[in-house]
Amino acid sequence: MPTARERVRAEITAEITAAARRQLAEVGAAALSLRAVARDVGMVSSAVYRYFPSRDDLLTRLIIDGYDALGTAAETADDPAAGPEERWAAVCGAVRDWARAHPHEYALLYGSPVPGYSAPRDTVPAASRVGIVLGTILGDAARAGRLTGGSGDGGNGRVPGLIGDAAVEVLGKGAPGVDDAVRVRALLAWSSLFGSISFELFGHLVGSVEDADAYFARVVAELGTLVGLGPAR
Repeated sequence: MPTARERVRAEITAEITAAARRQLAEVGAAALSLRAVARDVGMVSSAVYRYFPSRDDLLTRLIIDGYDALGTAAETADDPAAGPEERWAAVCGAVRDWARAHPHEYALLYGSPVPGYSAPRDTVPAASRVGIVLGTILGDAARAGRLTGGSGDGGNGRVPGLIGDAAVEVLGKGAPGVDDAVRVRALLAWSSLFGSISFELFGHLVGSVEDADAYFARVVAELGTLVGLGPAR
């Protein structure tokens, strides 16, 4: 059970990160300032530094929190009892819904890089959560005979120099038939999902798409076909 000091620290940390998220909406990540955040929560700058030693530490916390919230949305939307196409569509839809509800946090994760900031490896586990959900769907589909386009030999064929070990860990590792041929399409679908959402959020579909919901549903269906999700064989 947390001590009183730990509870107080957690509460103040939450206040600081909430103020920082408001700053994201008002001025953007590049202009995020610990001094401004301190003023927002009624603290002196030196006190905030005890919780976040630098702006980069605060940005890292916001990024991890954002990825975790997005990952939770994807995981919650996935129903293992449903068919693979339905699971795929539900997860992709949940990712879009989260992005539309949290556009400034989404922009921090997938928008322009923040000048002078380089995300540490600490952000990778949280950033991988959506990919893990998609990879789980592919792996389950492969085990159920609902995934096409693999090597067909039941193995996990690797192509030297093509897909990194980190992506293999995320995208259906250990599932028979999920090989690098599948992983290439999975990475293409994963990036296309976020590319489509980014185009919508950042206004790049204006004039090109009449019905954003219908367009997104079609994109998700096409990406599901691309990765090899289909009816039972």
